[in-house]
Amino acid sequence: MSANKDAAASQGQKRKREEKDVTNKKAQSDKPPASIYKNLQLAEKPVYKNLQIAEALKTQSKTKKQRLDKSQKTEKPKFKNLQIAESQKTASKEARDDKVRRDESQEYGNGLNRPHNPPNARQNKLLQVRQSLPIWPQAANIRNALLENHVLILAGETGSGKSTQVPQFLHTSAWCTGRIAVTQPRRVAAVSLARRVAEEMGTPLGKSPQALVGYNVRFDDNVGKNNRIKFLTEGMLLQEMLRDPALTEYSCVVVDEVHERSVNVDLLLGFLRGLVTGTSEAAKKRKGKPLKVVVMSATADTEKLKDFFSEGFGQPRLEDSIPTVDSSTSTSDSKEAPVEKSQEPSVSSSNKISTCFVEGRMYPVQTEYLSEPTRDFSEAALLQIFQIHRKEPMPGDILVFLTGGDVITNLQQAIEDMIPNVITKDSGLPKLLVLPLYAALSQAQQQAIFSPAPPNTRKVILATNIAETSITVPGVRFVIDSGKAKIKQFRNRLGLDSLLVKDISKSSAIQRQGRAGREAAGKCFRLYTKSNFEALEKDTVPEILRCDLSSAVLTMKARGVHDVMDFPLLTRPSREAMERALLQLLQLDALNPEDGNISDLGRKIARLPLTPAHGRTIIAAADPEMGCLLPVIDIVACFNSENIFLEVKDQDANDEAREARNKLSRRQGDHLTLLSAVQAYASERTDRKQWAKQHLVSHRSMQNVMDVRKQLRAQCQQAKLLTKEQLATADDDDDLNTISESTGNNILKCFLRGFPANVARLVPDGSYRTIHGHMAVAIHPSSVLYGRKLEAILYNEFVYTNRTYARSVSAIQMNWLEEVYAAPA
Repeated sequence: MSANKDAAASQGQKRKREEKDVTNKKAQSDKPPASIYKNLQLAEKPVYKNLQIAEALKTQSKTKKQRLDKSQKTEKPKFKNLQIAESQKTASKEARDDKVRRDESQEYGNGLNRPHNPPNARQNKLLQVRQSLPIWPQAANIRNALLENHVLILAGETGSGKSTQVPQFLHTSAWCTGRIAVTQPRRVAAVSLARRVAEEMGTPLGKSPQALVGYNVRFDDNVGKNNRIKFLTEGMLLQEMLRDPALTEYSCVVVDEVHERSVNVDLLLGFLRGLVTGTSEAAKKRKGKPLKVVVMSATADTEKLKDFFSEGFGQPRLEDSIPTVDSSTSTSDSKEAPVEKSQEPSVSSSNKISTCFVEGRMYPVQTEYLSEPTRDFSEAALLQIFQIHRKEPMPGDILVFLTGGDVITNLQQAIEDMIPNVITKDSGLPKLLVLPLYAALSQAQQQAIFSPAPPNTRKVILATNIAETSITVPGVRFVIDSGKAKIKQFRNRLGLDSLLVKDISKSSAIQRQGRAGREAAGKCFRLYTKSNFEALEKDTVPEILRCDLSSAVLTMKARGVHDVMDFPLLTRPSREAMERALLQLLQLDALNPEDGNISDLGRKIARLPLTPAHGRTIIAAADPEMGCLLPVIDIVACFNSENIFLEVKDQDANDEAREARNKLSRRQGDHLTLLSAVQAYASERTDRKQWAKQHLVSHRSMQNVMDVRKQLRAQCQQAKLLTKEQLATADDDDDLNTISESTGNNILKCFLRGFPANVARLVPDGSYRTIHGHMAVAIHPSSVLYGRKLEAILYNEFVYTNRTYARSVSAIQMNWLEEVYAAPA
């Protein structure tokens, strides 16, 4: 009886405290938060020495006024840590509550981030998942490594959890007073990881005042002013360095997926080395604020990365450009508890650089090869998908690695056409849901792969190499590997990049195989022979050694690098390749011919999220004499998306559909045909999906074009290339859907200004030869100009099959070259 009275009294006191808290909160509802830490119980007033003390004080039965009184700064807390405080306060609670408290203490007592809101059932479940990750026991080692050093090189195998957990381990560290940037090679990875981390932290995502996590990718900025962790692509962080070369808003930059070795990641590592070692002019602008760098990879050579940063630390640094690490006072004003040393440290440290290795979590994967090589990997993949579906039990989704959006679209159509013949009422087979995944898809389309399939349904994800390491697709237990990928390759004779379908490397094949063993034992079906696998190169050649470097050189010049030959790169390209890029930029008027520094026009080009060639085209179109910026934006948007036109096959395209498609064609060529399609689609106000079907246009690709178009218009307005008045009436041009001959010519002249080398002229034998390199080319069969003989053609790209084709082709006049280049820049 007495116990019941005590319990009732305790409940009454609890209700009074809750009512008082509600009253206090209501009175303060109009006040802004003390800081971004308020919901983490880390408000600027009072300044607690660490999170454990803050939590201990929170659990004491004091009023809010007493807890927030500044005098508590100097008062020693009664409890040393949260576990003791909780145990004294709740000693009489049931064992179930004790277990929950111990789980929370295990996470938050180690100084890891506390959720934005009190943990709910979902967060407790996520916490259990986090604690099961191989990287979880390394939290103390990772934090200590950056407490004592400037650079951490972390090699984490697939499934280790490094991409989601490392930012959370670090953002409450004492030195981390600014933001943490986490770079990813692709948009889909940056967005999906940001969403996951926000969910694990119990915080909204993006621009909400309470959001601690945001993301910034090309054409999609979802960053709030209070974000502590920001996921972004490497290119977007390089863009930020245009306005802030010292990255002063950041305390830490985490560079993930370094093993992919894109040009942007190599450039980023070079800039970060200058900042963290104090050897660049930009480092002075940090005014002694430390910048920590974490380099993470699934397969990277840690020694190569360590040597790269060690070389930077070995060079003379600029005075007062980098602080000295003093670990002796590192926790005196810390927001978190002192980090305990791991009993079995896996981190080695020397010369301000630490290295750490974390094993992955992999289930066994059975690998099968073809007995004979196949000529058509798409057809082989189609047969393998249905063979798996017939023989392998549920659950278990299928991930197919293919080469590009066009191949994916065709295979998706083939699967969906075959489904009614295979999955019947009598077959007893589950349904199939086919989902594409490639870079040019919209964010919503990319994120669809993460949603659970409906009941009694198996997902089939058709993906490019975007799914190799950057993201994890849940539910996958079967992988089909074509062994191919589209690789960017610079063609010396042509002087431009081309995407070629080539064999992947062994490391890529191993990464693809690993996708089947993330959640359970799986199978990998390689559509090539065992001997083919053995003959593959060990690693993929870094992109900087096989692509056009004009974008890379412009990136360096725009960020203050005068001597690009001396810029620190993890792998240095040939001098010839660098000089070729400088020449291309001079031809685009992006550099001053007198001193080689970036020109005013070059700075405008560098601010646009486009290649220098497309950026120069946009600048030319903004000239009042040309007056064609809006239509040029539409065409550029098409070139930055997947092909909008579906493949026309005799067996499934009736005369009516062909006639509708032909109505979009323009006799000048493919550039204006693309413009005609975009304007017609945009002017459709009733059913755009049906319109696309009638005109054999990809509705999915066209949606992406519209998104890119919208963002490019906004960025041109920010760059003062487009006025508000022009933007307000821009959609009126769609309804007109008419381009005069003079405007059409101006549009093509603008593209000629951006692509001066992409010209071929008709020669006496009836073929076309490029004006640079004199290489024989043919107009691609997909072009509206196919089979025509014209004085000269301008093309957007090359395609290599059994011969060399120019694709996206338009007719031009040779005298335009002289006219275009006689005009002032």
